[in-house]
Amino acid sequence: MVDRILFAEHHLSHAASAFFCSPFDEAAIITLDGVGEWATATIGHGKGNHIELSREMRFPHSLGLLYSTFTAHLGFEVNEGEYKVMGMAPYGEPRYVDRVRQVMRVFDDGSFWLDPSYFAFVHGTKVPYTKKFLGLFGPPRPPERPFFTQSSGYPSYYGDRPADYDERCEENQYFADVAASIQQVTEELILGIARKAREETGSNNLCIAGGVGLNSVANGRIVREAGFDGLYVQPSAGDGGGAVGAALFAWCQTLGHERKFVMDHALWGAEYSEDEVRTALDEAGLVAQWAETDDELVDWTASRVAGGGTIGWFQGRFEFGPRALGNRSILADPRRPETKDLVNVKIKFREPFRPFAPSVTEEAADDYFEMPGPEARYPARFMLLVVPVKPEKQAIIPAVSHMGTARLQTVQRETNPLYHQLIERFGTLTGVPVLLNTSFNVAAVVPHGGSMVEPSASESSSST
Repeated sequence: MVDRILFAEHHLSHAASAFFCSPFDEAAIITLDGVGEWATATIGHGKGNHIELSREMRFPHSLGLLYSTFTAHLGFEVNEGEYKVMGMAPYGEPRYVDRVRQVMRVFDDGSFWLDPSYFAFVHGTKVPYTKKFLGLFGPPRPPERPFFTQSSGYPSYYGDRPADYDERCEENQYFADVAASIQQVTEELILGIARKAREETGSNNLCIAGGVGLNSVANGRIVREAGFDGLYVQPSAGDGGGAVGAALFAWCQTLGHERKFVMDHALWGAEYSEDEVRTALDEAGLVAQWAETDDELVDWTASRVAGGGTIGWFQGRFEFGPRALGNRSILADPRRPETKDLVNVKIKFREPFRPFAPSVTEEAADDYFEMPGPEARYPARFMLLVVPVKPEKQAIIPAVSHMGTARLQTVQRETNPLYHQLIERFGTLTGVPVLLNTSFNVAAVVPHGGSMVEPSASESSSST
């Protein structure tokens, strides 16, 4: 019988989800999201089994809601399309940073004030901006219009190029420049808060949670510029991770138990037995070829990918959080320039500006990417860190180099041995221990010549 219920505050739960899952005994903590209760961002400090939050910003002054306002203006769904804004940004130039700064006032302690005359998110997320905002940034991008610029390319599933192609490119370039501008301002605001946390706590380590913690480009800048040696980002940085944080807060801080857990991988979901898999295949009427050993499975898969095949890879427990990390993934060859368009056109049905992630063995990461020090690499385990691709390697893995950068995943032998073995075997065959890795998610509708249409039966079944 339950004799009491503990309510953990929203941002305290976020903080606990990062710190109590981290490898650090002591760390500064920042949480950043839309809003929870009244808080929108906090700074705190964790040591042992105790967390204390010392500062907070309150609604309506919110970094998450600022970014989601631009998400809506750029034609994407709020709370779903923010990663599209981040993917669009590299195709633009931050020409409108001054306009973005015009809607806010930033203070020396890292906090900021949003001018309410530009925002309407207090009334709902569908149209979170006002006429004054539109006067500054112009009409919103129509969501049904396909996005492409001269540098992004024009994929075949958009149909024939429109007669006004150059005019559309110019129009879209403006929106790409707006995306680049809000992304840059967001990074600067996050850096300001992180530096304040460093100053107040004196810690060399930082833990991050809250939905804004999924901004992996900003995380890369924190590693390089905020002055911390160690960085840990909760792999399910949004509210799902907050649920874990609430439980850990009760266990560690309220009940005083010793910390023993480090979330060094994100493979915590359901798994299925061989009998369950066989039953599912039989019910679907699918013919299966069964490998006798892991070596046989890995050899077969690596050779198919090296030969240009695209593979659906399903093993073990599914991932906790928004990233496909090698247990529920679509895998392809990153060496082939055509791979990106192939996966987009035949399988994902998504915008050409969206990047694909590389999965690389931990041992080979430094050979291909400009990696931070060992204590700051934890976010890369969860595909939450964008780093530069080494210039001499960009032509070797073109399908996963996004304008010279990559949101990589490092794969450890001890936490995901089968996936590590597969990447290693692919490296033995090709000399490149890197795979293109993307999720099973596909677009519900496909942009096509200025309108949205459902995928045809032949298109939706064309993966291999």
